[in-house]
Amino acid sequence: MIRKGLAGGSYKPLTEESITKVHQTAMRIIEEIGFEINSETALELFEGAGAQVNKKERRVRLPKEKALELIEMAPSEVRLCGQDEKNDISLGGNRVYAGTGGTALYIYEPDTDRKRRATLEDLKRIAKLVDQLDNIHLFMLPTYPDGLPVEQVDVNRFFAGLDNTTKHIMGGVYTVEGVEEVIRMAEMVAGSAEALRQRPLISMIACSISPLKLDGHYGDLIITIAKSGIPVVCPAEPLCGATSPITLAGNLVIQTVDSLMGVMLAQVVNSGTPVVFGSVATNTDLRKLKYLAGSVEMGLLNAAGAQMAQFYQLPFYATGGMTDSKVLDAQSGYESAITNLLCALAGANFIHDGAGLMEFAMTVCYEKFVIDNDILGMVMRAVEGIRVDDNPLAFDLIKQVGPGGNFVTAKHTRHFMRSEHYQPSLSDRSSREEWEAEGKRTTWQKASEIVQQILTNHSYSLPAEIRHRILSEIRGIVG
Repeated sequence: MIRKGLAGGSYKPLTEESITKVHQTAMRIIEEIGFEINSETALELFEGAGAQVNKKERRVRLPKEKALELIEMAPSEVRLCGQDEKNDISLGGNRVYAGTGGTALYIYEPDTDRKRRATLEDLKRIAKLVDQLDNIHLFMLPTYPDGLPVEQVDVNRFFAGLDNTTKHIMGGVYTVEGVEEVIRMAEMVAGSAEALRQRPLISMIACSISPLKLDGHYGDLIITIAKSGIPVVCPAEPLCGATSPITLAGNLVIQTVDSLMGVMLAQVVNSGTPVVFGSVATNTDLRKLKYLAGSVEMGLLNAAGAQMAQFYQLPFYATGGMTDSKVLDAQSGYESAITNLLCALAGANFIHDGAGLMEFAMTVCYEKFVIDNDILGMVMRAVEGIRVDDNPLAFDLIKQVGPGGNFVTAKHTRHFMRSEHYQPSLSDRSSREEWEAEGKRTTWQKASEIVQQILTNHSYSLPAEIRHRILSEIRGIVG
């Protein structure tokens, strides 16, 4: 049973009063302090939209009313489609989905306990793997291929996704030309430019720089994506004590302002642009002020971010599921589980980085994608909660069985046994004797077997005609 798009929101780290205070502080910052914009085009667009622009300081301030007007232009629902309609998802409200994420540079191989540089072939293989992992609902391009010039990275990363999975493809982008070529490629896959806007098979990510700054290059990328009408994610990554105040509340305020800056820019470019409010907020190691990916505070911040997104009625891109561990150990499991669970229970729409990432988001591991798929299955079961109505309450069955009876052979048991209880593929629930007789396999060893089964037996590629056209017309793709 595949669980996706279930309603979260049972976990609320912020009270209604706290949400209001964060919002009011964010609006004061936008109005009184403003933010630095280093894209000339973006500065002109904001000025034309009624913002106060100091071109010498490159500072943009917006009255609260104008900021809210721009935020309200953004759709409250963003549809992300797969090549197979069963993989379509709709971000918004408190519906929960999970996916991959990151731009990792390395692959960890647990059998040798070593890591190596990630290649384009790895990205293709990971796409094939994720295509068969049911609890990973969306494929965000998780690695940066070693050895490619930057001008070829965008087209090769998105082609690797489109040619190896039918799930929606999301990814960070690096050049304006790359964005334009990726969109042209996706139009070929969709059938036409209009078909791609109706069923967006791709979405793109362009980040601000915390605190309160938009890089000129990323500003131009947001503008290019927004003009195209392709869904764009505008996340921010404030770090407690480094690029935000040390307090979680202070960090949340910076994250809110920084992401809203991208949301508002997308709307002044093209009103109604499908845009996703996003967070990669986390804390730092207090000894070294170093980025952390597996802390409980990251889970708290992103769960609170989900509440702020729901307040603004914007789709939300959260971050969870990572670990700072360098190996597939207990730390890897509990850190990934805790942050995924907090985000999901808070109703985060898309939990990115939810599978595969480790070592401060620098590394991915094939086996960890499989392990995290099991973790996400349990997380989504928790989001589903307990259904209580006459059939699950089973009064008539209890009356029939009576005191001292059992329910093993009941039709009711057979009917509910698979849908009511999540069955993990990796958890060992046998006796010690059975476990020993089967070779005493560890979790990662069982995950490795699943990886090999999928990569050996599963194959998806674009239709030959479309594939040939892309390879003929899009420059720089490594076939």
